[in-house]
Amino acid sequence: MELYLIRHGIAEERSPDVEDEKRVLTAKGREKTQQVAKRLYELGLRFELILTSPLARARQTAEILQTCGLSSQIEESSHLSPEGDFRLWLSWLEQKQMLATDTQLALVGHEPDLGQWAEMLIWGKLKQELAFAENSPDDDSAALVLRKAGIIGINLPKVNSPVGRSQLFWLAPPKFLL
Repeated sequence: MELYLIRHGIAEERSPDVEDEKRVLTAKGREKTQQVAKRLYELGLRFELILTSPLARARQTAEILQTCGLSSQIEESSHLSPEGDFRLWLSWLEQKQMLATDTQLALVGHEPDLGQWAEMLIWGKLKQELAFAENSPDDDSAALVLRKAGIIGINLPKVNSPVGRSQLFWLAPPKFLL
């Protein structure tokens, strides 16, 4: 299974006047996300499902991906909200039995969560845990950082847990796609 982690596009700045859940994409964010989506379409990507955070900016990003022909299905998942539960998402994935198939699934969400989920899938640990285990100094920076409208591609194994057994095949900020 190919898993694509896609960060939402450029959104309105944080403000006390607007709830975080309701922050939407800016005009520049919509435009750049559309350009990225068109490029992904040109590259032949098609998703069986786009699973999205329920927050407005992620939902808008997912809708742009759908409008550009990358998938006919969008489903919201609270697991993809900021600080969402990785283990509950893994349970959802197992229930859907998607690992055993040659499918392409897109997750649209937020940082630092998507980068951390990628680290867990690839290494089985977060960068901070790896640094601690190796007794090396840690600068608190993430190993995998996903830019707005950027994409991480990960191959998940067909059997058993994908945690620590998945393979990174793509990490691209939007500027490399445009």
